[in-house]
Amino acid sequence: MAEKSTDFMSKLGPEVGEEAPAEIGDSQLLASLGYKQELRRHYSTVQVFAIAFSIMGLLPSIASTLSFSIPAGPVGMVWVILSLTEGRTGEITVSIGWLLASIFIFIVGLAMADLASAMPTAGGLYFWTHYYSGEKWKNPLSFVVGYSNTIGLLGGVCSIDYGFATMLLSVVSIARDGDWTASRPVVYGTYVGCVVVHGLMATFFARIMPKIQSACIVTNVGLVLATVLALPIGKAVRGGDINSGAYVFGHVENLTTWPTGWAFMLAWLSPIWTIGAFDSCVHMSEEATHAARAVPLGILWSSGLCGILGFLSLAVIAAVINVDLEAVLGSSFGQPMAQIYYDALGKPGALGFMVVVALVQFFMGLSLVIAASRQSWAFSRDGALPFSSFFRHVSKRVRFQPVRMIWGVVVAAIVVGLLSLINAAAANALFSLAVAGNDVAWGTPILCRLVWGEDRFHPGEFYTGWLSKPIAVTAVVYLTFAILLCMFPTLGPSPTPQDMNYTVVINGALWGGALLYYVLYARKIYKGPQTTVGASENPSETRLEGVSPEKGE
Repeated sequence: MAEKSTDFMSKLGPEVGEEAPAEIGDSQLLASLGYKQELRRHYSTVQVFAIAFSIMGLLPSIASTLSFSIPAGPVGMVWVILSLTEGRTGEITVSIGWLLASIFIFIVGLAMADLASAMPTAGGLYFWTHYYSGEKWKNPLSFVVGYSNTIGLLGGVCSIDYGFATMLLSVVSIARDGDWTASRPVVYGTYVGCVVVHGLMATFFARIMPKIQSACIVTNVGLVLATVLALPIGKAVRGGDINSGAYVFGHVENLTTWPTGWAFMLAWLSPIWTIGAFDSCVHMSEEATHAARAVPLGILWSSGLCGILGFLSLAVIAAVINVDLEAVLGSSFGQPMAQIYYDALGKPGALGFMVVVALVQFFMGLSLVIAASRQSWAFSRDGALPFSSFFRHVSKRVRFQPVRMIWGVVVAAIVVGLLSLINAAAANALFSLAVAGNDVAWGTPILCRLVWGEDRFHPGEFYTGWLSKPIAVTAVVYLTFAILLCMFPTLGPSPTPQDMNYTVVINGALWGGALLYYVLYARKIYKGPQTTVGASENPSETRLEGVSPEKGE
């Protein structure tokens, strides 16, 4: 067997073929899924974790989504079930925030880790959907999941880089003492520049990209610790009052026109968006060493650590925030977090921290461009995207990178980002676009395993045992709720055009367009995951049962 594996690897080119024994095992597992090794395996377990943790970019993500959680007050920002409190509208409310939402997200991560360890491939979610679905549903469901995942990752690129643009420009606003605020065209222009730079780095920095990801772990954790220490110290030194524990963990507000209880539920949008990139570990499966272990561990480490550090960060932010929350939301700096830093640390401190926050957010976007390009490349490899034969190409001159797809993601992000020129509501839809698209893609393969594929599930190195099925059920229920939640206008019912949440319109059009494309054309050519391993390289019997081998026939 070892001899056959060596022969197989030697056909993939000299640079890819130079692999350690553990990596040969990865290639054999990938071959059993029907794919030859085309990308270079050079990401360790820690670096796979770093991809997801970097994309989550805890402090920058919290900064970008504070406008979702602040309207519910400190309790909605940080806590779980605290007490029954008389709300502003008179009803009894239960305070629910970051902590409980992060627990449910971790459960989703556990369900995904089970599947990722069993079948580690870059296509992941749509591949699993095809494998576990009932026969008549395989192709349409995997097609929609693949598009939803692609759309979700693209929305993530848009929202992260748009958040970076607003943060970078808020630094300019702070430097001018709030006398200048960026216009929408200026924000969009900055956004476009950021996306293009990410494309260049993703293309030409491949050799050092794993090291960049490792450095992102240090900068993310360091920024959290620095913020947690600096905010209360700075506020005390400047003579400001630290908010009491009763305020941080018990104060309820409702700055929306929704009932108070629902305002707290909408505060979940912050952790849902922040702890929402662990599927990027899956898309790095074909570049990870010992993928059956590295990918599930990356999922769990990133989601778990982000949940814990996020709770700590928000508790400290609530301790120093101006109790006039409407003033924080309406900051002249264009960023609530910039105002919080400014109030606690003054102009020099706010400038320093916001520069670091923006820098971390910049590398979040870089990591997500990489993950999005891998998912889209895998989908093109299976012939699902328009111009798939063009985009599925892997450049052997640029260190086995899917260069064409990297730039496909860049161009698509520039086009979708035009939404930010409309109004604030359209810009916010970029955030929910990522949530809705990814949650559909995460939940469908888990549901398919429960409904059709339980007997066909064969555990990998990571497995949750007898808890696997209850975990999967909980994950599906939670994801269904999260998808519905992100469709609601955040400020209240009967929204104006400026306050409307356009996620349902945008996602509905994209999902509907994918289905229409499938019915009118793609169903004739898309037959699910395609075998790229020739008969001489991988006998047909090694193909996992239930995964169609059309190209290998």
